Amino acid sequence: RVTLVESGGGSVQAGGSLRLSCSAPGYTYNWSMGWFRQAPGKEREAVAIVNSDGTTKYADFAKDRFTISRDIPKDTLFLQMERLTPEDTGTYYCTADQALVATMAPTFFDHWGQGTQVTVSA
Repeated sequence: RVTLVESGGGSVQAGGSLRLSCSAPGYTYNWSMGWFRQAPGKEREAVAIVNSDGTTKYADFAKDRFTISRDIPKDTLFLQMERLTPEDTGTYYCTADQALVATMAPTFFDHWGQGTQVTVSA
């Protein structure tokens, strides 16, 4: 069973930054991984993904503000978020899949963490 554990969420003011972490023992090296988010009353949406070869893809809203990265020796996935806005508020989920190349669809990923809450106030 794949266990993904997110951390790093919290409350910040608009313009602030947060760094989310996802502990993924054994699964960062040759799996595709990603971050998704879900705001109240909205569907879950992709934020960023990283393929097994390290290539990345971002949602339009995340480009130039968010950075997805991996620390393979530490089996950890990160999401650095800058210039946060209230629209970034939601629960952020770490995902993983055995496929080498991922898509941005939430149905693609088989494994999910429990999520970490991010709240951005105006």
